[in-house]
Amino acid sequence: MATTDDVAPVGRWIGDAEAVTVLTGAGISTDSGIPDFRGPQGVWTKNPAAQAMFTIDSYLADPEVRRRAWRERLSHPAWTAQPGPGHLALVAMEQHGRLRAICTQNIDGLHQAAGSDPALVLELHGTLHEVVCLSCGVRTPMPAVLDRVRSGEDDPACLECGGIQKSATVSFGQSLDPEVLQAAVSAAQTCDLFMAVGSSLQVMPAAGLCRLATRSGARLVIVNAEPTPYDSEAHAVIRAPIGEALPAIVGG
Repeated sequence: MATTDDVAPVGRWIGDAEAVTVLTGAGISTDSGIPDFRGPQGVWTKNPAAQAMFTIDSYLADPEVRRRAWRERLSHPAWTAQPGPGHLALVAMEQHGRLRAICTQNIDGLHQAAGSDPALVLELHGTLHEVVCLSCGVRTPMPAVLDRVRSGEDDPACLECGGIQKSATVSFGQSLDPEVLQAAVSAAQTCDLFMAVGSSLQVMPAAGLCRLATRSGARLVIVNAEPTPYDSEAHAVIRAPIGEALPAIVGG
């Protein structure tokens, strides 16, 4: 493993690869104004109490947690964010015909907004753009529910059954969608190169895709500002900013 800002070898590896699978985490969206969670300026670093909004047991048990979560959703930066250079670089990789899948831990929809084929984007942790009822499972577009919050409903219940609603994201204590997870596992096991971008690689099972890929014979490249638990297993670790590194890698 080499820790470096030199992206040239990785660019050559991508040029030689038939299939590249990419795992993206919060770090790819910070250039778009969406804060990460565990970085020095992360949401949870600056306010550890915010984790309650992302824990399903707390969300279900405490109406005040839900009210706070709905207020946060009203002003979430995803509503005005634009794709960054990292997102656009992955679109270029797709256009080169080498992208197998984007397995993303992000809920912001910026890969699709950048122009990535939605069929290639596997949203491991769900999406902020929909709301799901935790009782009956009905899904509703997020804007329709946020309109109810703006009209005075501080904890809008499901219109079908009266159940508790939340964003269609995976909270701590919830399981990932098994079909999405299996598609991600397959993408990790059938690529020549697996690239983890902007992820702390601390959350399973997403982080475990790195090892699945290497055990299946793929090269592992990590592009992240901070050290990760998988750095010692990587063929290259890039510390350069994602918005600079990914365009250079894809163009390299």
